Amino acid sequence: MNTMKPHPKLYVMDNGRMRMDKNWMIAMHNPATAEEPNRPNEMVEFPIYTVLIDHPEGKILFDTSCNPNSMGPSGRWAEVTQSQFPWTANEECYLHNRLEQLRVRPEDIRYVIASHLHLDHAGCLEMFTNATIVVHEDEFHGALEVYARNQKAGAYIWADIDAWIRNNLQWRTIKRHEDNLVLADGVRVLNFGSGHAWGMLGLYVQLPEKGNIILASDAIYTKESYGPPVKPPGIIYDSVGFVRTVERIRALANEYKADVWFGHDAEQFATLRKSDEGYYE
Repeated sequence: MNTMKPHPKLYVMDNGRMRMDKNWMIAMHNPATAEEPNRPNEMVEFPIYTVLIDHPEGKILFDTSCNPNSMGPSGRWAEVTQSQFPWTANEECYLHNRLEQLRVRPEDIRYVIASHLHLDHAGCLEMFTNATIVVHEDEFHGALEVYARNQKAGAYIWADIDAWIRNNLQWRTIKRHEDNLVLADGVRVLNFGSGHAWGMLGLYVQLPEKGNIILASDAIYTKESYGPPVKPPGIIYDSVGFVRTVERIRALANEYKADVWFGHDAEQFATLRKSDEGYYE
Protein backbone atom coordinates (compact mmCIF):
# COMPACT_ATOMS: atom_id res chain seq x y z
CA MET A 1 0.00 0.00 0.00
CA ASN A 2 1.46 3.36 -1.08
CA THR A 3 1.13 5.92 1.71
CA MET A 4 3.38 8.55 0.13
CA LYS A 5 1.92 12.02 0.55
CA PRO A 6 1.31 13.83 -2.76
CA HIS A 7 3.63 16.78 -3.28
CA PRO A 8 2.39 20.27 -4.04
CA LYS A 9 3.13 21.41 -7.59
CA LEU A 10 3.95 25.04 -8.33
CA TYR A 11 3.17 26.46 -11.78
CA VAL A 12 4.46 29.80 -13.13
CA MET A 13 1.94 31.25 -15.58
CA ASP A 14 3.09 33.78 -18.19
CA ASN A 15 0.44 36.51 -18.54
CA GLY A 16 2.10 38.77 -21.08
CA ARG A 17 4.28 41.86 -20.98
CA MET A 18 3.92 45.44 -19.83
CA ARG A 19 5.99 48.52 -20.61
CA MET A 20 6.54 51.69 -18.59
CA ASP A 21 9.05 54.45 -17.98
CA LYS A 22 11.95 52.98 -16.02
CA ASN A 23 11.54 55.81 -13.48
CA TRP A 24 8.37 54.05 -12.29
CA MET A 25 10.44 50.92 -11.64
CA ILE A 26 13.65 52.49 -10.27
CA ALA A 27 13.00 56.04 -9.06
CA MET A 28 15.51 58.65 -10.25
CA HIS A 29 17.62 55.99 -11.99
CA ASN A 30 18.97 58.45 -14.57
CA PRO A 31 19.02 61.96 -13.08
CA ALA A 32 20.02 64.95 -15.18
CA THR A 33 23.35 66.66 -14.45
CA ALA A 34 24.98 69.94 -15.38
CA GLU A 35 26.95 68.06 -18.05
CA GLU A 36 23.89 66.11 -19.27
CA PRO A 37 20.84 68.31 -18.64
CA ASN A 38 18.56 66.34 -20.99
CA ARG A 39 19.12 62.70 -20.14
CA PRO A 40 16.55 60.59 -21.99
CA ASN A 41 13.71 58.67 -20.40
CA GLU A 42 13.52 54.96 -21.18
CA MET A 43 10.57 52.57 -21.61
CA VAL A 44 11.31 49.11 -20.20
CA GLU A 45 9.43 45.88 -20.87
CA PHE A 46 8.77 43.39 -18.07
CA PRO A 47 6.75 40.22 -17.44
CA ILE A 48 3.32 39.90 -15.85
CA TYR A 49 2.90 36.53 -14.18
CA THR A 50 0.84 34.56 -11.69
CA VAL A 51 1.62 31.45 -9.64
CA LEU A 52 -0.64 28.44 -9.07
CA ILE A 53 0.12 26.03 -6.23
CA ASP A 54 -1.70 22.76 -6.79
CA HIS A 55 -1.66 21.63 -3.16
CA PRO A 56 -3.20 18.44 -1.72
CA GLU A 57 -5.13 20.68 0.72
CA GLY A 58 -6.54 22.91 -2.03
CA LYS A 59 -5.43 25.00 -4.99
CA ILE A 60 -3.83 28.36 -4.17
CA LEU A 61 -3.42 31.19 -6.70
CA PHE A 62 -0.98 34.07 -6.15
CA ASP A 63 -2.16 37.19 -8.02
CA THR A 64 -4.50 37.35 -11.02
CA SER A 65 -2.76 39.44 -13.70
CA CYS A 66 -4.59 42.01 -15.88
CA ASN A 67 -8.18 41.72 -17.02
CA PRO A 68 -8.48 40.62 -20.68
CA ASN A 69 -10.70 43.68 -21.26
CA SER A 70 -8.08 46.19 -20.04
CA MET A 71 -6.73 47.64 -23.29
CA GLY A 72 -8.28 49.27 -26.35
CA PRO A 73 -10.92 51.96 -27.06
CA SER A 74 -13.54 50.24 -24.87
CA GLY A 75 -11.00 48.86 -22.37
CA ARG A 76 -11.36 49.14 -18.60
CA TRP A 77 -8.16 51.14 -18.20
CA ALA A 78 -8.27 54.90 -18.69
CA GLU A 79 -6.63 56.20 -21.86
CA VAL A 80 -3.75 57.76 -19.90
CA THR A 81 -3.18 54.49 -18.02
CA GLN A 82 -3.10 52.49 -21.28
CA SER A 83 -0.54 54.96 -22.65
CA GLN A 84 1.71 54.90 -19.56
CA PHE A 85 1.46 51.15 -18.83
CA PRO A 86 0.64 49.36 -22.10
CA TRP A 87 -0.02 45.63 -21.63
CA THR A 88 0.37 43.17 -24.49
CA ALA A 89 -0.71 39.54 -24.29
CA ASN A 90 -1.97 37.00 -26.76
CA GLU A 91 -5.08 35.06 -25.77
CA GLU A 92 -3.18 32.06 -24.40
CA CYS A 93 -1.61 34.43 -21.84
CA TYR A 94 -4.99 35.40 -20.36
CA LEU A 95 -5.27 33.92 -16.90
CA HIS A 96 -8.39 31.83 -17.55
CA ASN A 97 -6.69 30.26 -20.58
CA ARG A 98 -3.49 29.52 -18.65
CA LEU A 99 -5.60 27.77 -16.00
CA GLU A 100 -7.54 25.89 -18.68
CA GLN A 101 -4.24 24.60 -20.10
CA LEU A 102 -3.68 23.01 -16.67
CA ARG A 103 -7.27 21.68 -16.60
CA VAL A 104 -8.10 23.99 -13.71
CA ARG A 105 -11.37 25.94 -13.56
CA PRO A 106 -11.68 29.22 -11.60
CA GLU A 107 -14.17 27.52 -9.28
CA ASP A 108 -11.51 24.92 -8.35
CA ILE A 109 -9.36 27.55 -6.61
CA ARG A 110 -9.58 27.53 -2.79
CA TYR A 111 -7.49 30.62 -2.01
CA VAL A 112 -6.46 33.63 -4.07
CA ILE A 113 -3.69 35.74 -2.55
CA ALA A 114 -3.90 39.34 -3.78
CA SER A 115 -0.37 40.67 -3.17
CA HIS A 116 -1.97 44.09 -3.72
CA LEU A 117 -4.82 45.42 -5.86
CA HIS A 118 -3.03 47.20 -8.71
CA LEU A 119 -4.19 46.74 -12.30
CA ASP A 120 -1.60 44.08 -13.21
CA HIS A 121 -2.11 41.93 -10.11
CA ALA A 122 -5.84 41.99 -9.37
CA GLY A 123 -7.42 42.28 -12.80
CA CYS A 124 -9.10 38.86 -12.80
CA LEU A 125 -10.20 38.57 -9.17
CA GLU A 126 -13.85 38.65 -10.29
CA MET A 127 -13.54 35.12 -11.73
CA PHE A 128 -12.89 33.47 -8.36
CA THR A 129 -16.31 33.49 -6.74
CA ASN A 130 -15.71 30.17 -4.92
CA ALA A 131 -12.37 31.16 -3.44
CA THR A 132 -11.40 33.02 -0.31
CA ILE A 133 -9.66 36.20 -1.52
CA VAL A 134 -6.83 37.06 0.89
CA VAL A 135 -5.82 40.74 0.88
CA HIS A 136 -4.27 43.28 3.26
CA GLU A 137 -7.03 45.29 4.95
CA ASP A 138 -5.35 48.65 4.25
CA GLU A 139 -5.13 47.76 0.57
CA PHE A 140 -8.78 46.67 0.53
CA HIS A 141 -9.96 49.87 2.21
CA GLY A 142 -7.84 52.05 -0.08
CA ALA A 143 -9.16 50.40 -3.24
CA LEU A 144 -12.75 50.79 -2.04
CA GLU A 145 -12.11 54.49 -1.43
CA VAL A 146 -10.84 54.84 -5.03
CA TYR A 147 -14.12 53.24 -6.12
CA ALA A 148 -16.32 55.38 -3.88
CA ARG A 149 -14.61 58.56 -5.12
CA ASN A 150 -15.17 57.43 -8.73
CA GLN A 151 -11.48 57.78 -9.63
CA LYS A 152 -11.08 56.39 -13.15
CA ALA A 153 -7.33 56.85 -13.79
CA GLY A 154 -4.44 55.23 -11.93
CA ALA A 155 -3.26 51.82 -10.75
CA TYR A 156 -6.60 50.84 -9.18
CA ILE A 157 -9.14 50.13 -11.91
CA TRP A 158 -12.68 51.30 -11.20
CA ALA A 159 -14.32 48.70 -13.48
CA ASP A 160 -12.29 45.87 -11.89
CA ILE A 161 -13.42 46.90 -8.40
CA ASP A 162 -16.99 47.23 -9.64
CA ALA A 163 -16.84 43.62 -10.90
CA TRP A 164 -15.50 42.38 -7.53
CA ILE A 165 -18.47 43.99 -5.79
CA ARG A 166 -21.04 42.73 -8.30
CA ASN A 167 -19.65 39.17 -8.09
CA ASN A 168 -19.90 39.16 -4.30
CA LEU A 169 -16.38 37.86 -3.68
CA GLN A 170 -15.47 36.25 -0.35
CA TRP A 171 -12.77 38.38 1.25
CA ARG A 172 -10.38 37.52 4.07
CA THR A 173 -8.61 40.72 5.11
CA ILE A 174 -5.23 40.50 6.83
CA LYS A 175 -4.98 43.01 9.66
CA ARG A 176 -1.83 45.07 10.23
CA HIS A 177 -0.69 42.92 13.16
CA GLU A 178 -1.36 39.56 11.43
CA ASP A 179 1.56 37.69 9.89
CA ASN A 180 2.66 34.17 8.92
CA LEU A 181 -0.87 33.01 8.18
CA VAL A 182 -0.74 29.28 7.43
CA LEU A 183 -2.82 28.48 4.32
CA ALA A 184 -1.71 24.88 3.86
CA ASP A 185 1.19 22.65 4.83
CA GLY A 186 4.34 24.53 3.73
CA VAL A 187 2.48 27.65 2.49
CA ARG A 188 2.30 30.85 4.56
CA VAL A 189 1.06 34.36 3.84
CA LEU A 190 3.62 37.06 4.71
CA ASN A 191 2.37 40.50 5.71
CA PHE A 192 4.75 43.05 4.19
CA GLY A 193 2.68 46.07 5.27
CA SER A 194 2.84 49.39 3.45
CA GLY A 195 5.48 50.22 0.85
CA HIS A 196 4.87 50.02 -2.89
CA ALA A 197 1.13 50.11 -2.06
CA TRP A 198 -1.07 50.60 1.02
CA GLY A 199 -0.79 46.97 2.09
CA MET A 200 1.41 44.29 0.50
CA LEU A 201 1.27 40.51 0.93
CA GLY A 202 3.80 37.85 -0.07
CA LEU A 203 3.86 34.07 0.03
CA TYR A 204 6.42 31.71 1.57
CA VAL A 205 6.35 28.29 -0.10
CA GLN A 206 8.30 25.18 0.93
CA LEU A 207 8.73 22.62 -1.84
CA PRO A 208 10.33 19.20 -1.16
CA GLU A 209 12.56 19.25 -4.26
CA LYS A 210 12.87 22.88 -5.37
CA GLY A 211 13.34 24.19 -1.83
CA ASN A 212 11.97 27.39 -0.32
CA ILE A 213 10.59 30.32 -2.31
CA ILE A 214 9.47 33.79 -1.25
CA LEU A 215 7.01 35.29 -3.71
CA ALA A 216 7.73 38.98 -3.16
CA SER A 217 5.50 40.48 -5.86
CA ASP A 218 6.03 44.25 -6.10
CA ALA A 219 7.49 44.50 -2.60
CA ILE A 220 10.60 44.04 -4.78
CA TYR A 221 10.20 44.80 -8.49
CA THR A 222 13.55 43.46 -9.71
CA LYS A 223 17.03 42.34 -8.68
CA GLU A 224 18.15 45.94 -9.16
CA SER A 225 15.49 47.05 -6.67
CA TYR A 226 16.72 44.42 -4.19
CA GLY A 227 20.30 45.63 -4.22
CA PRO A 228 22.09 46.24 -2.04
CA PRO A 229 21.68 49.14 -2.09
CA VAL A 230 17.87 49.02 -2.05
CA LYS A 231 16.42 51.11 -4.89
CA PRO A 232 12.79 52.16 -4.33
CA PRO A 233 10.38 52.41 -7.27
CA GLY A 234 8.71 55.57 -8.53
CA ILE A 235 5.32 54.03 -7.71
CA ILE A 236 5.43 54.10 -3.93
CA TYR A 237 3.15 54.88 -0.99
CA ASP A 238 5.57 54.47 1.95
CA SER A 239 9.28 54.75 1.16
CA VAL A 240 10.39 53.88 4.70
CA GLY A 241 8.09 50.85 4.74
CA PHE A 242 9.41 49.77 1.34
CA VAL A 243 13.04 49.67 2.50
CA ARG A 244 12.08 47.97 5.77
CA THR A 245 10.21 45.26 3.83
CA VAL A 246 13.09 44.61 1.42
CA GLU A 247 15.49 44.16 4.33
CA ARG A 248 13.02 41.87 6.07
CA ILE A 249 12.72 39.73 2.92
CA ARG A 250 16.52 39.61 2.68
CA ALA A 251 16.71 38.39 6.29
CA LEU A 252 14.00 35.75 5.69
CA ALA A 253 15.74 34.57 2.52
CA ASN A 254 19.00 34.14 4.43
CA GLU A 255 17.35 32.43 7.39
CA TYR A 256 15.34 29.95 5.33
CA LYS A 257 17.78 29.67 2.40
CA ALA A 258 14.92 30.74 0.15
CA ASP A 259 14.92 32.01 -3.43
CA VAL A 260 13.26 35.40 -3.78
CA TRP A 261 11.03 35.73 -6.85
CA PHE A 262 10.66 39.40 -7.77
CA GLY A 263 7.49 40.98 -9.12
CA HIS A 264 8.68 42.02 -12.58
CA ASP A 265 12.27 40.95 -13.27
CA ALA A 266 12.63 40.06 -16.96
CA GLU A 267 15.99 38.27 -16.53
CA GLN A 268 14.83 36.19 -13.59
CA PHE A 269 11.52 35.38 -15.28
CA ALA A 270 13.36 34.08 -18.35
CA THR A 271 15.04 31.45 -16.13
CA LEU A 272 11.80 30.18 -14.55
CA ARG A 273 10.04 27.04 -15.80
CA LYS A 274 6.69 28.12 -17.22
CA SER A 275 3.38 26.29 -16.78
CA ASP A 276 3.34 25.10 -20.41
CA GLU A 277 6.77 23.47 -19.84
CA GLY A 278 6.24 21.87 -16.44
CA TYR A 279 6.21 22.72 -12.75
CA TYR A 280 8.25 22.85 -9.57
CA GLU A 281 7.73 20.42 -6.69
